[in-house]
Amino acid sequence: MASANFDVNATDRRILRALQENGRMTVQALAERVGLSPSPCLRRIRQLEAAGIIAGYSAVVEQKTVGLPVSVFVSIKLERQRANNLDAFGEAIRRWPEVMECYLMTGQFDFLLRVVCADLEAYEHFLREKLTQLEGVASIESSFSLGAVKFSRALPL
Repeated sequence: MASANFDVNATDRRILRALQENGRMTVQALAERVGLSPSPCLRRIRQLEAAGIIAGYSAVVEQKTVGLPVSVFVSIKLERQRANNLDAFGEAIRRWPEVMECYLMTGQFDFLLRVVCADLEAYEHFLREKLTQLEGVASIESSFSLGAVKFSRALPL
């Protein structure tokens, strides 16, 4: 969790933009790119990590090349929107690796999920064996992605 009193300055933003583009960049290359020497650059990275602004590092894996070409956006409405119902749903969702993202929403539906799977049959299995088995689910609406127009993990800093 980010520290509320950490002041992100222009140099920090340059560091964050560069690391979002290439998280494997060496400290030397990063320092050159943002106009610092390596020691202050590394110190700044460590401060950003300690403040929770940099939450971690990961590889972006192309889902199609690993056999998971189907993305399904699933809108869920619960029978009741009490805190314990919302928490129970969230707890179940966190256990399922097919669910890449889950958002608590305002409006017509309570949750929006992005689910990835190999094919229609795999999604049907997920729907029948997991989603429809959850207590308190009033409705499920699935929309299949035909393709991604834009996908980014980089925040507009």
